[in-house]
Amino acid sequence: MTELKYTVKDFKSENEVRWCAGCGDFAILNAVQRTMAGLGIPREKFAVVSGIGCSSRFPYYMETFGFHTIHGRAAAIASGVKAANPELSVWVITGDGDAMAIGGNHFIHLIRRNIDINLIIFNNKIYGLTKGQYSPTTDRGISTKTSPFGTVEDPFVPGQLVIGSRGTFFARSVDGNMKLSQSIFEESVKHKGTSVVEVLQNCVIFNNGIHAAITDPAHRADRQLILEHGKPMIFGAENNKGLVFEKGKLKVVIIGENSVTEDDILVHDATEQDPTLHMALINMQLPDMPVALGVIRSVPAFVYDVEMEAQIKEVQKKRKITCVDELLNSGNTWEVNENGNGNANT
Repeated sequence: MTELKYTVKDFKSENEVRWCAGCGDFAILNAVQRTMAGLGIPREKFAVVSGIGCSSRFPYYMETFGFHTIHGRAAAIASGVKAANPELSVWVITGDGDAMAIGGNHFIHLIRRNIDINLIIFNNKIYGLTKGQYSPTTDRGISTKTSPFGTVEDPFVPGQLVIGSRGTFFARSVDGNMKLSQSIFEESVKHKGTSVVEVLQNCVIFNNGIHAAITDPAHRADRQLILEHGKPMIFGAENNKGLVFEKGKLKVVIIGENSVTEDDILVHDATEQDPTLHMALINMQLPDMPVALGVIRSVPAFVYDVEMEAQIKEVQKKRKITCVDELLNSGNTWEVNENGNGNANT
């Protein structure tokens, strides 16, 4: 068997990439192309499906099979693609509005069914393509074109929706950290079931700097906790901060203070079936807690398309009708003779 060796260039289409200069989408595109090039999967086995939004131009820029669908329906159409051809590596590219507003119902049911699909949410907390309206993830109080005096709604937290939908894989990255994004995408492909990756993405035109408090190089070491399965939850510019679980809540402690040692720090277990701690990690936010990045949850579960295939094969073994002719001649039928008279057969 010939080993497949692709380069990033093999996954770049000849189409001009038409995003605003400085858009975070460029980095995500690059990370996905790098990931696909290194997976050893034949290029014709990839299918990239998108809905509507700036992020949804993605299929045009990939040298793979692609499908630019309609608003909010990428998850539904991708489900059909995967069910019809389970051998495909199916990727859904969507935004916070496309996935969680008009596409919200499809989003949660894709996760509930656990279809083997990789879904990436570009979360810039705004509607960019339609010029700056607030989205389902826009923070309370933010002024936009459709909330000039500030939003009076609380936002969705994508990870909460994933856990609430009985999700088996959730991870979070930031657009500018391509190394982290690539490692997460690689893990998402290995996962059997629906993998959801939220990428905190910057819209330079309509919501510039929305994630700056998290991504600012001067402070990110103290504000980001990059999780690794099996390793202590340690972070900080001096690598001396960690998380402990105290009185049912996560708490930041300093190693070396108050008799705290590295042995006291929580060790990340992405494979824990109980989602309690995973949800707590998802919910962490500035300024009191760091923002959790990396693979937060990755647990095994029944996979829809695998179960569906197995069920079809089992039914086929037991079926009495094996072809269309047998179907047409089954049950009550009529034979019409040359005189136009009919005789009933049972």
